[in-house]
Amino acid sequence: MEIGCLGERLAVRHLKKAGMKILYRNFRAPHGGEIDIIARDGQVLTFVEVKTRTNEKFGRPVEAVNMDKRFLISRGARQWLRMIDQNQNNINYRFDVVEVILDQSKSARINLIKGAFETPDSYLMG
Repeated sequence: MEIGCLGERLAVRHLKKAGMKILYRNFRAPHGGEIDIIARDGQVLTFVEVKTRTNEKFGRPVEAVNMDKRFLISRGARQWLRMIDQNQNNINYRFDVVEVILDQSKSARINLIKGAFETPDSYLMG
């Protein structure tokens, strides 16, 4: 199994145990943009990026969520928000990152970072 798919599966399990409801996986917006997991944490809609690594030699997985990746996630979020509510101001949402570190025995360390990043309003508008 590909490491990314395994990481996403483990992330979904972790989010469910944390009380989150999974709404959608691997959302691809028609005009570009992507979100690994869309979930609900109480009254908050969460757009979740999953980063899976086998080690931390090159830094923490969350560090791979650079400005370009944030832009793609934000673009996907904008499309999702438009699909569910034309007046996007009525929806509380945030951007989370789940770090999955697999060791050689395939056991995992999983870290949920709620509110891992914010995007400029210009990403979500227009």
